[in-house]
Amino acid sequence: MADRVLVTGGDGFLGSNIVRELLDQEYLVRVFAEPGRDSITLSGLQIERSAGDIRRLSDLEAASAGCDYIIHAAASTSLWPTRSGVLKEINVDGTRNVIQSALAANVKKMVYVGSANTFGFGPIDRPGDESSPYMSGKYGLDYMDTKHEAQGLVIDAVKRDGLSATVVAPTFMFGPYDAKPGSGLVIIAIAGGRVPGYSPGGRCYIHVRDAARGAVNALVDGAVGESYILGNENLTYKELFRKIATVCGVSPPKIPFPSSVTKTVGFFGSLYGNIFGVEPRISLPLSRLVSEESYYTPEKAVRELSLPQTPIITAIEDALRWLNDNRYMDGTSK
Repeated sequence: MADRVLVTGGDGFLGSNIVRELLDQEYLVRVFAEPGRDSITLSGLQIERSAGDIRRLSDLEAASAGCDYIIHAAASTSLWPTRSGVLKEINVDGTRNVIQSALAANVKKMVYVGSANTFGFGPIDRPGDESSPYMSGKYGLDYMDTKHEAQGLVIDAVKRDGLSATVVAPTFMFGPYDAKPGSGLVIIAIAGGRVPGYSPGGRCYIHVRDAARGAVNALVDGAVGESYILGNENLTYKELFRKIATVCGVSPPKIPFPSSVTKTVGFFGSLYGNIFGVEPRISLPLSRLVSEESYYTPEKAVRELSLPQTPIITAIEDALRWLNDNRYMDGTSK
C-alpha cells in the first residue's frame, strides 16, 4: 500500500507542483485547502481533498488522520501591509497546529516549507547557506519574520517533542501553475513593456518543479532537524530581466536604477499605500530588499536531496507557456 501524504496549501504555486511530484513518485495525496476553493492548479488530478482552516487545530487533526507524511506548504506570502496579524495567525499559529497534528498522527516525517529568507544571504562570491543567521528582520516585513518564527517552532519541536521533521527553504521560483500569479507578474510586466529598468540587486532562482522535487525527496532523504536551501542560479535583476525578455521576444529593460532612486520610489509607494489603503507596486521595505545582492548556495540540497538544477530560462519558458495557455498574458484569465 502506497504511503499517504497530506499537503497543506496543495492548491498553491509550489504546493500544486509538490502534489504532481508526489503523484509521479506514486504516493497517495490528500490536499488540505480552504473551503470552497477549486483552483485550476489541481484540475484532473487523482487526489483526496480536505477542506478546513489552518488556524483551526481540529480541522488539521481530521485531515492528518491516516496520513504517513505531511508537507506543510500553506502560508500567507503577503508583503502589504508590511505588518499584519493575519500573517502571524496563518504562518506561525497555523504551523503550530500542523506540528501538533503531526505529533498526534505519529507521521513518519513532516516537511516544513520555509523560505530562503530565513537564512542570511550574501554576495555572489560568498552566498548564504543553511548556517547563515537570519538577516531579513531589518526589512520590517511580517512575511519574513513570521516564516522565520515558524521555522523556529519546527526545529524546537524536533528537539523538545521528538518530531521527525525537515525544513526546505525555496528561493524565488518560476514555472507553471502560478495561478495567483506571483513571479508570473514579472513575466507579464516585462512582456508588456511595463518595466523600463532594473534595480542594482539580485536574487537566487529555481524552477518550481525542482523545488517540488526537493520537498518530496526530503520526506525520505532529508535529515531530521536539518534545513535545505532549494535554489539554483544567482542572477542580477539585469540578467534575469534579459532572460525573461529573450523568452518573451521583447526588448529587455535598459535603465539602471540606482538604489537611491529605487528606495525613493519605495518611500513614496509606502506613503501612498498608507494614505489611501491600497497596496503599492513597490513599498519601502521591498525597495530595500531588491537593492541588495540576496544570493544563496544550494549545494547541501543538491548533495543530500538530489535537487535538480534546471536552467532558469527553462523555468521562464515553462511559466510563459502556462500563462499563455491559461489566458494570463492577454488579461482574460478567470
